[in-house]
Amino acid sequence: MTTSEHAIPRVAVVILNWNGRHHLATYLPSVVEHSNEDADVVVIDNGSTDDSVQWLKQHHPHVHVVELEKNMGFAGGYNAGLARVNAEVFVLLNSDVRTSPNWIQPVVDMMENEGYVACQPLIRNDTDPELFEYAGAAGGFIDRDGFTFCAGRIFEVFETDEGQYNSNREVFWASGAALFIASDAWREVGGLDEDFFAHMEEIDLCWRLKNRGYKVGACGHSIVYHLGGGTLQKISPFKSYLNFRNNLYMLVKNHHQRALYPMLIRRMVLDGIAALKFLIEGSTSLFAAVLKAHRDFWKHFSVMKARRKEEIEVCKERRRGTPNQTGRYQGSIIIDYFIRKKHTFGQLNPNRFL
Repeated sequence: MTTSEHAIPRVAVVILNWNGRHHLATYLPSVVEHSNEDADVVVIDNGSTDDSVQWLKQHHPHVHVVELEKNMGFAGGYNAGLARVNAEVFVLLNSDVRTSPNWIQPVVDMMENEGYVACQPLIRNDTDPELFEYAGAAGGFIDRDGFTFCAGRIFEVFETDEGQYNSNREVFWASGAALFIASDAWREVGGLDEDFFAHMEEIDLCWRLKNRGYKVGACGHSIVYHLGGGTLQKISPFKSYLNFRNNLYMLVKNHHQRALYPMLIRRMVLDGIAALKFLIEGSTSLFAAVLKAHRDFWKHFSVMKARRKEEIEVCKERRRGTPNQTGRYQGSIIIDYFIRKKHTFGQLNPNRFL
């Protein structure tokens, strides 16, 4: 088949919306403008009670709308909605993301030509466009204790995009703010874990893909701009609760290379230190969020442990080669950032990455 005859995979850009008509009015026009030639645009409405659906039908009649009866969370909403979408590549795109020209094809080309099943573009801050954004930046990594960070953003330090990540690279996880994923791979792993509800479910998804031997990447030739915090405030107690709880869920399910209980004891200590820090700083609500996260984690521990066993067995049967560890950081991002004062990705020891 010649290049001119080669069929571009059918792409669906799928936006999950819940009471976000104001975000749709602001950001959807850029998505439609920059996607029409390369992809279908779909909005999954997650049981909104505002006028989102009516507004979409009036102002964007060519955008397909999948209506769900109730708010099923990020994970449940995408699982239910994507079951009704037909495409070879799904793009899970937050409703508060502004796209740029030619943002789709470089990522699809990278997936096709370099063997990736999931990928993200570079994600900058919509309100400060030269800076990388919190939710994904230039691709995600994970340290020895299960703490996640990004190229371009470690904790509250955001790098200016000076072209330092303008190459295609393998990472450990790709951001759910703009996640490209082959639909076959999505179905193989069963989509997102609905027990997460929201936050870190895309990292869990990518980890399951990696455990099966797949590659996850960040495309350095595509850029989108994310507002962030469109649904939950960045440091809200509920978001903190979800992040602490879901991180533990994710570790139990997917961290197959280390003994489970010693790892959890270490995390109990580290999370306890974080909770005390919140309390000392006067944030009793964040302190309570960590305690509640651990309480609910242990309440559902047996369920996650059963999932771990299932995942280990499935990975043994279906994985392509050995588990893909690329993007794992063998150091501690906590120690590097707070004690060694290494605040940017380039300051980390490259030899400590698998």
